[in-house]
Amino acid sequence: MSTTPTATPPGLEGSMFLFSKPALLNKEQHGKLGVSRPDRPFAFAEKIRAIPLTVSEIPSASRDYPVIFSEKATALPLAVVGIIDDENLFIDKETGEWEQNVYVPGYLRRYPFALATDRGADPQNPRMAMIVDEGYAGITENGELPFFNNGEPSDAMKQAMEYCQTYEQDRQNTLRFSQELAKYDFLAEQVAQFTPDGTDQPQPFAKYVGLEENKLNELPDDKFLELRKSNILPILYSQLMSMGNWRALMERRARRHDLQGVDVLKSMKSA
Repeated sequence: MSTTPTATPPGLEGSMFLFSKPALLNKEQHGKLGVSRPDRPFAFAEKIRAIPLTVSEIPSASRDYPVIFSEKATALPLAVVGIIDDENLFIDKETGEWEQNVYVPGYLRRYPFALATDRGADPQNPRMAMIVDEGYAGITENGELPFFNNGEPSDAMKQAMEYCQTYEQDRQNTLRFSQELAKYDFLAEQVAQFTPDGTDQPQPFAKYVGLEENKLNELPDDKFLELRKSNILPILYSQLMSMGNWRALMERRARRHDLQGVDVLKSMKSA
């Protein structure tokens, strides 16, 4: 998959995927600002191939996207939204809208807000701080949904905070899922292949980390029962089912660019 951009604001620990100008949200800097819906709402995610998922999202996301893992050691789930080129195939090129009736990952629904670790005031006892991407096109002075009213967080801001807190809890559950999954040798580097019309040879187009079904099926009964009690078995089956979406993703790319035959596998950069 493609390299994802990172940005780290002063006083915050870690990086924020898709955040071009992250900043600690505060009334001194942002007291007169708010959020309005921009002309192209999802333009910030147009040039990505994958989006982070929480473990609770995998069953929903698996209906629309191939779900893969970031790596074997720390297996964090990702929804694949683009292949071959850095292009999100679920965003309309003209309107910048997400395709209707397709699951929108929580990472994007949370944007342009997030929680991050702030060690500025007390490095030994860091707190979770609300951050905002000042680079988001929807942030304007006197926006439709203000950040603050009379120096206090607005109702819209309180709702955003609650969603960020819920998302953070899901993210922590995802880290625990990853730790549990690491106990089993289920994951392996795999290759997605596609056989273009007019040919009989499958062609590789993406490398990823996924679940090896045969290792799951060969699990001893006691280990299988242990896995079922951990409540991650349905998650693993959802990930396996999502592999059928690789072909749908390739067909989506072919329709978007009016490609046929072996041209489906060519980069549009060289077109």
